[in-house]
Order: sequence, then structure tokens, then C-alpha cells
Amino acid sequence: MRQRGSRTTNSNESHHPPNPPAAELDLEPGLTLLEVPSPRSAIVHRIVCDRLAAASRNETAYWIDARNTASTHALYECASSRRVLDGLRVARAFTAYQHHSLVREVARAAGPRTGLIVAPNVADLYRDDDLAEWEREDLRAAALETLAELGRVLEVPVLATTARDDDAAVIAEHATTGLECVRTREGIRLERRDVGGGGRGADGAEGDGDDDGESDDDRSLATAGYWHGPYWQTTIPYWVEVCGAAESPGPHPAAIAAAYGCESEYARGLGFGPEAEDRIGTRTDPEVTV
Repeated sequence: MRQRGSRTTNSNESHHPPNPPAAELDLEPGLTLLEVPSPRSAIVHRIVCDRLAAASRNETAYWIDARNTASTHALYECASSRRVLDGLRVARAFTAYQHHSLVREVARAAGPRTGLIVAPNVADLYRDDDLAEWEREDLRAAALETLAELGRVLEVPVLATTARDDDAAVIAEHATTGLECVRTREGIRLERRDVGGGGRGADGAEGDGDDDGESDDDRSLATAGYWHGPYWQTTIPYWVEVCGAAESPGPHPAAIAAAYGCESEYARGLGFGPEAEDRIGTRTDPEVTV
């Protein structure tokens, strides 16, 4: 892992990688808004490390840091091995001007081998008092538009985070996908949210926006899964999105057993034994309902 603005962790330092998660959270190409409970939430490090672990070794990832989110210790704790972070390039911004400049620099450096772009607290530095109101909005909009365009043109995920609701509304205008991180008793829950942002589709056309008249609160949420320490617990909506919905199953065995009059055998765990087969031979075209 290469960094600008801070030291790189010594490769001889001890490292005890956690167990790998049960499944990786899929990030779609384009700008993804991740709403986190705190500016330095470790969920960002975990998502990035899992994405890098699943990527090919010749891919490069860019991390445009703000508010010192890119903790070297947290990244190495989340990585399954040190080699996972070999392709990660981290640059830190401490002012809005630096952040805007780094976004433009990544736009020049990114290419076919780029697999991921990360921008934690993407809009936070643009709230600093050293910026005029008009300049703040212009620089922030330019940075978000550049990141969204990078995700569209390169067809790579661009993960942008924020811990502020008002910033989330601004970022959502450029995002194609939304995720919300919520702490629960079951662990860290990630919910997919319809951001209704503009952005651009695969054909370069502007998105539909909020033409349906629904507010963000009216849009449905689907839980993608839960983080339990180092483990990722998936949900049915997650696998429906990954694999598609299953076809309607056939009649339940209990219904078939009842139709043939052998429900007692089924209840005792004998299923369709020899006696049931004899009875089945005496019945024809039963009406089976589920």
C-alpha cells in the first residue's frame, strides 16, 4: 500500500488477519453513496479490503482521503493478507483545494486497470470556513461530477461516504446506488437505498431523478446483510439480487402424502415407504393442493 502524506506501515510489523467474510458485498459500477454513522467508520475499510481481496492482482485502487479516515492500522486489520493492499494507492487531503486537486489527479491516473475508487467524507472538507459559499458549491459539485463520470466511463465502483444527512442529499444527486450503515444488535447492517440521483446511465443519458414524486423516505430499503465482527451474514434480498428470484416450488411432500392418504407415514418420518407405495398404486389422478 502506497501513501502520500503519512508513513507506510512496516511490512515486518505483526499482523493477525481476521477470518474472511462469508460473502462479499457487491459494489455496482458508478458512484455509490455510503451513509456511515461516524466519519471514521471502519465499515469503509472492511468493504474496501474485501473488494481488493476478490480483485485480480494487477488491479489498482485509489483512496482519496479526507478527515484522516485511511487508518493504516484499520486497513491491515481488515485485510486477509498484506498482499491484498499492494494495489491500493492512498492520498490524503486536508483542505477542499487539495481534495479537488486529488480528484482531478485520480481522473488523469485511472484507467483500464483501475478496480475501485474510494472517497471517504467526500463532501466534508468543502464545509471549511476558508471557502466562500459560491466557491464551496462549485468545487464540491465539480469533484462529485468527476467521480460519478469516472465510475460511468471506466465501469468501476466509486465508493463515496458521508456521516451528514445534508451532505448525503447532495451526493445522492450524483449517485447511482445508495447504501446506509446502521448499528443493530445483530451487527452492522447495510441497507440498499434508492438514491434517485441523476448521474448518467450506461448510454450516457441523464438519470430519471425524482420524477416519480417520491421522497427518499418513501423509497424502499432492502437489507443487504450484517457484519458480525469479521463475518458477513447475507440475507434473502441479497441473494435475490445476486442470483435472481427462484421459481415457484412444486407441491410440498406433506401435501402429496395427504393426497395419497399416507400422511401418518409422512408425519412419522417414513415418507413414501412400501406401504405407502401400495396405497399409491390404488389411487389415480389425486387432486393435490398446496
